[in-house]
Amino acid sequence: MKFSILNNEVDLKRTYVIIVAILILFVVSKGITQYLHTEGKKLVNGQGEEILLRGIGLGGWLVPEGYQLHIPGFGSPSAIREKIQELIGEQETGEFYSHYRENYVNKKDIEKIALWGFNSIRIPFNYRLLSPEDQPGMYLEQGFAVIDSLLNWCTQYQMYLILDMHCAPGGQNKDNISDSDGEEARLWTDEANQIRTIEIWKKIAERYKNEIWIGGYDIINEPVLPAGVPATDLRKFYMSVVQEIRKVDANHIVFIEGNWYATDFTSLTPPFDGNMVYSFHKYWNENTTSSIQSYLSLRNQYSVPLWLGESGENSNTWFHDCVQLMEKNNIGWCWWTHKKVATITSPYSAVIPSEYQRILDYWNGMSSRPSKEKAVAGFSALAENLKLENCEFHAGVLEALFNNDFGVYSKSFSSLKIPGVIPAEQYDFGSFGVSYNDSDYQNTNGPGSSSWNKGWTFRNDGVDIELSEDSDSSIYSVGWTESGEWILYTVDVTVSAEYEIEVRASSPGSLGKCKILLDNQEITDIISIPATGGWHNWQTFIADTVKISAGLHKLKFFIVHGGFNINFIRLKITDSVLNESDFKAVNSNVYLGLCYPNPFSTCVKIPVFITKPEDYSLKIYSINGEIVKEFSEIATEQTGLKLIQWDGTDQNSIAVSSGVYIYTIIASGHNKSMRMVLKR
Repeated sequence: MKFSILNNEVDLKRTYVIIVAILILFVVSKGITQYLHTEGKKLVNGQGEEILLRGIGLGGWLVPEGYQLHIPGFGSPSAIREKIQELIGEQETGEFYSHYRENYVNKKDIEKIALWGFNSIRIPFNYRLLSPEDQPGMYLEQGFAVIDSLLNWCTQYQMYLILDMHCAPGGQNKDNISDSDGEEARLWTDEANQIRTIEIWKKIAERYKNEIWIGGYDIINEPVLPAGVPATDLRKFYMSVVQEIRKVDANHIVFIEGNWYATDFTSLTPPFDGNMVYSFHKYWNENTTSSIQSYLSLRNQYSVPLWLGESGENSNTWFHDCVQLMEKNNIGWCWWTHKKVATITSPYSAVIPSEYQRILDYWNGMSSRPSKEKAVAGFSALAENLKLENCEFHAGVLEALFNNDFGVYSKSFSSLKIPGVIPAEQYDFGSFGVSYNDSDYQNTNGPGSSSWNKGWTFRNDGVDIELSEDSDSSIYSVGWTESGEWILYTVDVTVSAEYEIEVRASSPGSLGKCKILLDNQEITDIISIPATGGWHNWQTFIADTVKISAGLHKLKFFIVHGGFNINFIRLKITDSVLNESDFKAVNSNVYLGLCYPNPFSTCVKIPVFITKPEDYSLKIYSINGEIVKEFSEIATEQTGLKLIQWDGTDQNSIAVSSGVYIYTIIASGHNKSMRMVLKR
């Protein structure tokens, strides 16, 4: 059985004709000068400047979702709380949630979001934050205080805050994301739930009506009408909500989401307010104009703005293509979401602590029930890991969203010096076909389709990265290799020389083959990967010897035939080159070169080659064997050429006299000395 708020649709339409006319007159005569508002198909700020919303959601903070916390069966926010409370009790559960909220989002997070370049935030909230479930008409000041704090931070960093009722009374869909009972979307089948939703929104609007950095009100997230409930009921509901909002707030935008998870706007046209935006969501489909054509047509027909209110949960390539599609069509967007637990699709990822993993194992039926004390410790450790400073950072997500050239040019992920090691996972930033080629790189086949990344760690691309289980090298490796795939690296070759190429790989068989290209020119023959006895039995072998000139290069690791894992590529200057040049071996990792200029008058440069990271020290002696200058242990995190400069002064920074001096490098108990001449 369905209900509607107003029975007389004719009266409702007549009322809204009057309201819209008044609002349009207000905008024209008075001007919504202070607030973000609509102007035809655009959004403009108080100065009349067009604003393209580039936002991010704070999903998981005030509306915990089971998939984000890796809870089996996922579960609604209320069900999650019940599971936690069943383990540790009501008081401890309250303490956990307090700790959780303090660490999940605070001023540091908002400052970072602003620094990244976002100009807006969408905050999903559960109506229960503001009003007790079983007490209609009662409101919780401590809930509003949470939003107040967030608004204060957004105001400080001049970002618009869009309030999103993610969980409406009764649930706007029957899924866990709306905190429904899992059986029915009772917002649409119980009139009391609709009335309560309207009352809550009026209360919200009354509180924030004069706040300039409130970007607007996203009335309900992803409604899904039950079978038998017509789309016109959704329109009537929205109109009733907006009518009450406008009684107290004529300033702020109302965002109207379509039916079926914000994708279907049947019966929601024509617009029924003079300051409204149609908000759609986009997941797991192609990033083509045809995928959003119905929304574009709606905008063109009714001259009303569009907003991509939620998107994400895909690869960086998909992210970039989606944002480019939106901006090409002048549509603002909001990404989901800024932080999750053990994820690669958000800028920040909280590591699952071992104590919390034991709780998950229990819930998954894989271990015994933890004691209350251990469970409390597990939840406390999870909350602690949610602090921004304890999270892993995924820069690639932001590169995909904000770097317009992400789909055109590759960009260094880290500084890779040659001679030195190239960890396999530190390939360049860039989309599919730019920084890598992989058989699976995005999901465009709908929810539940195969993942674009089999390893699901470290980076959010098609390149399949996993933990290497290699105690002697990088903790990550690239696996699931297939023929024709490749990875690109920007490398800085410090010296023109002959280099020995080493590859560290693992494979249960001997079919794997690869080759290496430099600036798209093959520099090696096809390299055969030997059988190592298992996927995580690692071996380092010499692949080839090549001559490479100094400078920046693009090195491509090309998989001719898959079936192996790769940990790193190492390029070492051959011993023959070092021994025949101006460098002498201190040990197998450190080489000392001839200083220059020699003689010198004011400053001399002492070259050192490092082929493998190692500490060393430099001492300068007089001809009589007295220490003139001593440089303390120098930790080297990168390999390649190092230049140590001496300005001809002693330990007290007093200039020394002309004469012959000895410079000595000491590394791992070995040393090498050379002479230089100072002429004043």
